[in-house]
Amino acid sequence: MTYELIKLIHILSGAVLFGTGAGIAFFMLRADATRDARTVAAVARIVVLADVVFTATAVVVQPVSGLMLIVIQGYSLTEPWLMAAYGLYILTGLCWLPVVAIQVRLKVLAEQAAAADLALPVAYDRLYRWWFVLGWPAFAAVLGIYWLMVAKPDF
Repeated sequence: MTYELIKLIHILSGAVLFGTGAGIAFFMLRADATRDARTVAAVARIVVLADVVFTATAVVVQPVSGLMLIVIQGYSLTEPWLMAAYGLYILTGLCWLPVVAIQVRLKVLAEQAAAADLALPVAYDRLYRWWFVLGWPAFAAVLGIYWLMVAKPDF
């Protein structure tokens, strides 16, 4: 593969990672605001699917394409800006993995409430708060990675 193609793949997978995360957050926030179990269940089903199809794919493509770019460009794997990016990527993953599990549980709780024609349960609200809180450091870390990739600062 040529450098330009690998770089394009890396940029697009980064955009997918960021865009899917932002989209998922927006749709879950809007669904939760309705407090309607059926709406939340329907949106959560789509959100879980989007995370599997798009986010998980980008999570794999990013380090593979990134490593290829590092090698092609002749950077050391231990460049300070790359080390910072690795740390932020790990932080993102440490937030994202529980968020995925929480999203699945939120979906199940909303589906159960909708099937029984009940309001969203207290357990849903507790999990939703965790989902919300864990999203912020992941979002900030991805922004930090973008900055590092553009600026390549000397620390």
